[in-house]
Amino acid sequence: MTALSINVNKFALIRNARGADMPNLVDISKKCIEYGAEGITVHPRPDERHVKFSDLQKLKKLTDNYEKIEFNIEGYPSDDFINRVIDVLPDQVTLVPDPPEALTSSFGWNCEKNKNFLSDIINKFRDNDIRVSIFINPSSKTLSNLSMIKPDRVELYTYDYAKNYNENKNLAIKPYLEVTNYLKKEFPHILLNAGHDLNLDNLDYILENISEIKEVSIGHALVCDSIDFGLKETIKKYKKITQRKND
Repeated sequence: MTALSINVNKFALIRNARGADMPNLVDISKKCIEYGAEGITVHPRPDERHVKFSDLQKLKKLTDNYEKIEFNIEGYPSDDFINRVIDVLPDQVTLVPDPPEALTSSFGWNCEKNKNFLSDIINKFRDNDIRVSIFINPSSKTLSNLSMIKPDRVELYTYDYAKNYNENKNLAIKPYLEVTNYLKKEFPHILLNAGHDLNLDNLDYILENISEIKEVSIGHALVCDSIDFGLKETIKKYKKITQRKND
């Protein structure tokens, strides 16, 4: 089964636009879970322009109420981020290399250049029983040091796949198939996540071709689709895709 983790950043952005508490992030996350999400993802940034650090403990308390619902925190591993994540103890932390001021995550880690940095940080999280995933580009060229870094999972950065899908989906997915095969051969113990710009149009094809994907994190597209279909129906549509791969 491919788990659907819903990134609630955009709901928080809407909340913050009015300086109030509507929509309430815990309430909307609870609805996401009740409508079928297997996880909640957040990416807090230092300026707190969407998810606030004060949201983290509340969301962790919510997900703890459900036996199989996971809480995933994404972010650049600054000292402050590391301390805040360890304080919350989510099920998973996803490490991204983009600077905190970036509009959105836009590239994966170079594991050659950052092997010592990542290895030390991952050990800190592992000492606190937090599963670690790292953002990677769809290329094996910078992944040879994964054996030293030892993440539990890697997350395929799917922007290029999504950008090129409509023009030629076979070419768009090719590098993702290649890196998946490389990971299966060289690091079979490392599991696979995927995320960035996945939507109702392109999600089915990547899951059909890369059945190894354990989790997809989707936020922006899901919120946009909710404008057309409503939140409950939108999640049902995404779940229909993620569940069909198990048949």
